[in-house]
Amino acid sequence: MEESSHKPAFSGSIREGLKKFLIINVGVLLISVGVYFFKFPNNFTTGGVSGLAIILGRLVPVPWLSPAVMMGAINMILLVIGFIFLGKGFGFWTAYCSLMYSFETWVMEVLYPMDGPFTDQPLLELCFAIMLPAVGSALLFNYNASSGGTDVIAMLLKKYTALSDIGKALFASDSLIALSSCWIFGIQTGLFSILGLFLKAFVVDSVVESINLCKFFSIVTTKPQKICDYIIKDLNRSSTVVDAMGAYSHLGCKVVLIACRRGEAVHLRQRCKQIDPQCFMFITNTSEIIGKGFRSI
Repeated sequence: MEESSHKPAFSGSIREGLKKFLIINVGVLLISVGVYFFKFPNNFTTGGVSGLAIILGRLVPVPWLSPAVMMGAINMILLVIGFIFLGKGFGFWTAYCSLMYSFETWVMEVLYPMDGPFTDQPLLELCFAIMLPAVGSALLFNYNASSGGTDVIAMLLKKYTALSDIGKALFASDSLIALSSCWIFGIQTGLFSILGLFLKAFVVDSVVESINLCKFFSIVTTKPQKICDYIIKDLNRSSTVVDAMGAYSHLGCKVVLIACRRGEAVHLRQRCKQIDPQCFMFITNTSEIIGKGFRSI
């Protein structure tokens, strides 16, 4: 019995590891595709290492020193600095994603050289230049990983300076990179870059919240046991039952508290109404649930 109880946990950990590896690689690929096919050809400098590489690629007109090569070189330098000054605090997945990001971008440049944008619609191209990397970054953030670049600078600033708000400092540096494109690539490209800089933060946050979105139920009922039985046996989850009393009726009741995934929420809502048609449900969205069955710190 003891031996069989260990096998599911072991196989489950392997599945989770493979799932994490696959999703992280999909995230890196989305970032690479968005940056190489849509950001580089249009010179959208929305901050970060890729934006800096685009500007340096224009200022240093060397044929073999393309933005992809420049970005790979900058990422390598930042990785070395990170390992030297951060040591164990420098995450494995950040290093892995940064290397893969640079490598995949370089491979795309070799296999499919881009002489110009796909279309003559810069706004359409900006949407893909923002959307694909934002979705990819959100997938990485969901597994505590990142594509490196300015994240390494943020780690260094956090460790060695008394800067209170690193996010604002990095946003200011990204803004300078985006603004500089107005003088280097023209006002139209500069304005698109500034617009992309603001959109990037909103899209990343929206995707992260959408990935982790769950439902939190507060169910006021007089039949808590049947509802809890359904939650435990059918949903394979647990819940918390709190004593309560109606303010108007002064009758005793129970409040069942449970957090679940969106798919489970649909079944739970229907089942609660079948068990207790008079029950009262508060259903709210939440994207930060820390604990067993959801996310670990």
